[in-house]
Amino acid sequence: MNKKTLIGIVLVLLNINACTINSNLVKHAVPKVERTSDFNFDWKFTLVNDTNLPAALPTKTPLNDTDWRSVRLPHDWSVEHSFSQSLEGATGYLPGGVGIYQKHFKTPAEPSVKSTFILFDGVYNNATLWLNGQPIGENPYGYSPFYFDLTEFLKTDGTDNVLTVHVDHSRYVDSRWYTGSGIYRNVKLVTVDKLHIPIWGTFVTTPEISEKEATVRIDIDVLNQAVDAREFQLSTQIIDATGNPVSHTQQSLSMPALGDATFSQELKVTHPKLWDIETPHLYKAVTTISYNDQIVDSYTSTFGIRSIKFINNKGFELNGKLTQIKGVSIHHDGGLVGAAVPKGVWKRRLQKLKNAGVNGIRTAHNPYSQEFLDLCDEMGFLVQNEFFDEFDYPKDKRLNKHERHDDYISRGYTEHFQKWAKSDLTRTMLRDRNHPSVVQWSIGNEIEWTYLNYREVTGFWDPEADDISGNFWGGAPKFSVEELRERYKQTPKREHILADTAKKLSDWTRALDTTRPITTNMIIPQVSLVSGYADTVDIAGFSYRNVTIPWALNNFPDKHITINENPGTWDDLLYVYQYPEVFSQFMWTGIDYMGERHQKWPHKSGWGDILDLAGFELQGHNYFKSVWVNEPHLSLGTLPLSQSGFSLDKKTGFAKADNNRSYWWRDSNRHWNYKKGEPVLVEVASNHAMVELFLNGRSLGYRSMTESADRLLRWVVPFEEGELIARAGFKGQEQEAKIVTVDQATNLNLTTDKTELLADGYDVAHLVVQLQDGLNRDVTTENVKVTFDIEGEARLLGVDNGATDNIQDFQSTSLVTHKGRALAIIQSIKGASGKIKVTAKANGIKAGEIIVKLK
Repeated sequence: MNKKTLIGIVLVLLNINACTINSNLVKHAVPKVERTSDFNFDWKFTLVNDTNLPAALPTKTPLNDTDWRSVRLPHDWSVEHSFSQSLEGATGYLPGGVGIYQKHFKTPAEPSVKSTFILFDGVYNNATLWLNGQPIGENPYGYSPFYFDLTEFLKTDGTDNVLTVHVDHSRYVDSRWYTGSGIYRNVKLVTVDKLHIPIWGTFVTTPEISEKEATVRIDIDVLNQAVDAREFQLSTQIIDATGNPVSHTQQSLSMPALGDATFSQELKVTHPKLWDIETPHLYKAVTTISYNDQIVDSYTSTFGIRSIKFINNKGFELNGKLTQIKGVSIHHDGGLVGAAVPKGVWKRRLQKLKNAGVNGIRTAHNPYSQEFLDLCDEMGFLVQNEFFDEFDYPKDKRLNKHERHDDYISRGYTEHFQKWAKSDLTRTMLRDRNHPSVVQWSIGNEIEWTYLNYREVTGFWDPEADDISGNFWGGAPKFSVEELRERYKQTPKREHILADTAKKLSDWTRALDTTRPITTNMIIPQVSLVSGYADTVDIAGFSYRNVTIPWALNNFPDKHITINENPGTWDDLLYVYQYPEVFSQFMWTGIDYMGERHQKWPHKSGWGDILDLAGFELQGHNYFKSVWVNEPHLSLGTLPLSQSGFSLDKKTGFAKADNNRSYWWRDSNRHWNYKKGEPVLVEVASNHAMVELFLNGRSLGYRSMTESADRLLRWVVPFEEGELIARAGFKGQEQEAKIVTVDQATNLNLTTDKTELLADGYDVAHLVVQLQDGLNRDVTTENVKVTFDIEGEARLLGVDNGATDNIQDFQSTSLVTHKGRALAIIQSIKGASGKIKVTAKANGIKAGEIIVKLK
């Protein structure tokens, strides 16, 4: 037998062994080896008093924690405090500090047989860890996930281990928004055989997809920590959403002692159900390692079968269909829960965004939690996953742009960027790259501000004022491409060159994933396009520079250009509609967030257009729904004319804009309660061509979309009590929106989004109290102090009313309402049973009551 024949036989045998078995699929799920346990409960916590200077690290651990607080994770200690004007508005007038956590636990498995790892999804920030007094590692960046091998430090005498986590957030103004403080994301303990798939050890892609069949490729890392070689079977079974196996493959492999390798498998899924924004179908790849006829490890990778293509001069295709990304930027806090956001809080907020037509989320300006991306997978959002807000040089945390404050408390991530950027980026991508929702990697946000030569090239910089001058925001670039390029060459450079740093980040990103494009959010795009910065990424994302888009498309036809951030006005939306190749925008911002409020006391939050800080819908919800959702829409809003930015044109009777800024979006009222005769601006959000307005049965005339500069139809109406109705629609499709004058509040209406809670210690219910009059109509012009009484086994996470200037304590049982309403969030207690009775009370008002069952 010749050599070629022998090789051919071996390859055939290997192929038989590793083939995809579709005709003889296992009918039951593969037995799973439990490798992960919840590590969020039963922690001890204390704050260190002296936070004025860098706190000295514990000199001896573990520490005596007898008198410490008992807490459960995720935990954000900043949000537990009162707002204070003496603190910084950049991070929402809440403190940072230094905290120490400890966890006592038994050794989960014999260290000589199994390995144990601790996995943190995020700790804010500057975390240093010890186990049983031995240092195990650190992680400065507050947004990146990380893990450590605990095996060699575990006790073997049956006594408790003690894990100590020191968190130094004394530099509490190290971001331009509220960050939170502490172990604010989930923690898991991972216990595995010495031969195992490491944490984040799989990468699932779907390189070929047709209606009949999809190819699923899975790259699998295998680590052998044993001191002997191992021969093993590596099997993967794909399970659909109903729990049925749809494909299977197996390989016989070997691994040397203390070795590691990556293996690839391909499987076929017939008649695949594709993941998209309307039907986000998910599959699971269950990969097992068998050794000596025993399954020793089982790793589940959730993924979606979908194709994405970003095509210059054409746009974005999802599963072959041109798709506009109707996106919003959001920050990572959840209002009253701070940065420790339960999954149920995100789910409520994301569903409201979805209802308004949002299909894209930009994680401004840092990696989010695993749970958040899980929800985006499940609910069908397209995610731009952003890594950093700063590179080599710092931004000013109070004033944005370049640094003008260099005090200790504002020292941020640039202190660590050179050493840690690759590691933070790598860990984030390894965790996130199986999520079908993630369709872009963004290496950074508005980075050009910190490389000072960029601003000077524009010709719009005033060195005396140290700020943008002239018509930078509203005008096209001052110079030709050639002039800009020459001006850039002539400017003095500092140690770090933006294009060089960006190339490193992009190279690291491509080394881990080539299935998604890389973008960055450019605030000075005319310079970025000539300096080499834009060349390092696949898609140049513009930030508030839409006016530059026609110039850029004309001068850089080979560069894919889109909008990564803008205010979301109708003018902004038109760039996406009129230039299909632009394909996306991420409006700033979908939800109110804390911070970025330097010297704005008592306003500690803001910027939200669709939802406020409590997750209540603003009028922007109606506006974007009228634009983004393909169904008839009609809704009413009102404002005192004196506060509206408009005046009455006495000649025509129409509302006249005071200036162009009048068309910038502002939240309006949803009531018809004003002073008699007071001029009121009535705004109708609609996608009907023509709308008629009626007051107490009298027609106030029509308004047409052809007359509207921003797709809001306006009337100036002297107030009189009664009923205001907007009507539109062709015959058989008539639609009506109505608001009425209401009476004084007499009762509290208490509602909940859940009447049953899982007693898992995680499930939450949102309790909303609303003032109502005697006819059970919402009263939004009165406010009272409301107290929540809770009977039963539940944890009150806090209260809020959604107002940007609400500086009442979140950690309270009572507060004064805003727009006649307030929110309380309760969370189940693990293992509890029975019922939870919640009562909302206010002096002189009939109480509201609701029952939530535990199951």
